[in-house]
Amino acid sequence: MLERDSKERLDFIKYSLESIYNKEDAAMAYDAIAVLIKEYQEKVESKPYVMTEKDVILITYGDQIFHEGETALATLHRFLNEYVQECINSVHILPFYPYSSDDGFSIVDYKGVCPLKGSWKNIKALNQDHRLMFDGVINHMSQLSHWFEKFLANDPEYYNFFTELDPSIDLTAVIRPRTTPLLTEFIDDDGGIRHVWTTFSADQVDLNYANYKVLLKVLDVLLLYIEKGASLIRLDAIAFIWKEIGTNCVHLPQTHELIQLMREVIHAVAPEIIIITETNVPHDENISYFGNGSDEAHMVYNFALPPLLAFSILSGDTTKLTAWAKTLKLPSDKVCFFNFTASHDGIGVRAVSNILDKDELNFMVNSCKAHGGLVSYRSVEGEEQSPYELNCSYIDILTHPDEDDTLRLKRMILSQAVVLAMPGVPGIYFHSLVGSRNYHEAVRKTRRNRAINREKLNFDNIKEELSEEGSLRNNLFKRYKQLISIRIHEPCFDPFTRFEFLSLDKEVFAIKHYGKESNEFIIALHNFQKTEVEVDLSPYKEGVFMDIISHRQLQEGIFIMQPYEILWLKPLKEGEKKND
Repeated sequence: MLERDSKERLDFIKYSLESIYNKEDAAMAYDAIAVLIKEYQEKVESKPYVMTEKDVILITYGDQIFHEGETALATLHRFLNEYVQECINSVHILPFYPYSSDDGFSIVDYKGVCPLKGSWKNIKALNQDHRLMFDGVINHMSQLSHWFEKFLANDPEYYNFFTELDPSIDLTAVIRPRTTPLLTEFIDDDGGIRHVWTTFSADQVDLNYANYKVLLKVLDVLLLYIEKGASLIRLDAIAFIWKEIGTNCVHLPQTHELIQLMREVIHAVAPEIIIITETNVPHDENISYFGNGSDEAHMVYNFALPPLLAFSILSGDTTKLTAWAKTLKLPSDKVCFFNFTASHDGIGVRAVSNILDKDELNFMVNSCKAHGGLVSYRSVEGEEQSPYELNCSYIDILTHPDEDDTLRLKRMILSQAVVLAMPGVPGIYFHSLVGSRNYHEAVRKTRRNRAINREKLNFDNIKEELSEEGSLRNNLFKRYKQLISIRIHEPCFDPFTRFEFLSLDKEVFAIKHYGKESNEFIIALHNFQKTEVEVDLSPYKEGVFMDIISHRQLQEGIFIMQPYEILWLKPLKEGEKKND
């Protein structure tokens, strides 16, 4: 679908506002948004961009690595330029704004940069060399924020800015991602008791989008991010932003309407901006954020992939993974999945609640614990607790501590190769790229399970470890970069081209990517077994294949794959065939 012209876009924004707010509020919001759009159009230089196979996104904290005498963002920039500049073009810098808790996700000031990380000058410098993804943490903000302070001060401008309820109201229908109380008690400046909605923690107070003035302030923030260099906007925990008493308060129609509206306002300023939604919920609910394929998210986090991939590697059986993959459909060729295995959070299991059965989920939970990981729980109506996520570095969840690094390396590379070969855009967590293990010291200090995969690294130390020949970090990093470099030079891995998942033996996960030319394709094969596997590719084979990883030719349709081997097969054209 072509982008709307200016009049169509303004008409849509007006209609959207009228579907959410009363007539008077909608009219005032529309006038303010029109002014906001004009202001930012004058400040933002829009440049057309279409994602391709060359787009790979590194997920990292702004202070992921540090070096004495240098701001953290400057150190990160130096690392990126020295180590991955040639193969990773985009960087998701996790919230780098001033914050009070949750490693950045409890924001005090949306428009600032945390002084401990750096400044807007550092962000601008990073943007010279990399496309940037900013976080729109717009479901909630810190109780220490100026907005909430004004709310508690009973400032009329901030009246009804946060969701306040009588605690006697029945809220049992609300879906909870945590075990903490839904309402938190605060005392305002007049000594009054205020019970405020806190979906994630007492320090993260939920904004009230029923007040159109909240929407206006949030739109101003998102447009500022574009002015400051964001090419992609990640809408964090967006499924929870609209509250309606008597409902489950997740995925409500107003939520989808707000996302569509935000997209149109953003595209009125810069049509090339990519919107990505982060909704860690069951898979069918998650993909609803694609909308009709042209009106909501351009990318959706593929949350079912990390737990399914780990389960399949641990069990040596791709049956569930392949069956799920075969259901992956996209509503248009303008949207795609954001594929990943690890992030700053744990490995969420809600996305596979309807894919893995109870015994299989228990297998995952027990494997995580046996491998040195932890498990976080959430409140579920009728149950005391339900597993929400597995807190473990991805390399450790795949291999028991007693198993050797040779196996650990093979399994980790296998998992990351699948992500690189999956249809869509790959997201790579910094710690996965450099092979970091579980960081138990941080859990002991913070008493937070998620800290296990959030270690901050000394630049000099990581540089030394990456250069140590034969070490786990060195071997993983080199192999990972090799695979990325291969991917970004193969047009068949374009995130918007046609794909299918093949049914081979249960040990092998197979993806077929079609190129833009009718005779182009790649078949990516991944052996999930620790033993050799015979593969029969005869039904899909035409001529001679070349493995673009090893450059080995396959002359026959039936061949052997080595334990945890990866083959990305491309048919050789006439004149390219070579004798063994």
